[in-house]
Amino acid sequence: MLRSALVVSTLIIALSVPFFGLVMALVGSLLTMLVTYILPCACFLAILKGKVTWYQISVCSFIMAVGVCCACVGTYSSLSRIIQNYT
Repeated sequence: MLRSALVVSTLIIALSVPFFGLVMALVGSLLTMLVTYILPCACFLAILKGKVTWYQISVCSFIMAVGVCCACVGTYSSLSRIIQNYT
């Protein structure tokens, strides 16, 4: 029952808010990269501060840099589509 109510409420919001899909793409591009690439590596390095090797630090830093780059590209793409559709 709760799941159906969530789906129906999302449908109503999507139909009533203009550019809902583009706004969700913007939020998704930011949060997906944050949750899947940046936060796990940052938490790993924060939890094991003194026990990580330089190799682990460099790999985690590379993964976080890729995550930040992908988040920037996704955010730019979403924002450009929103601006393009708004004007």
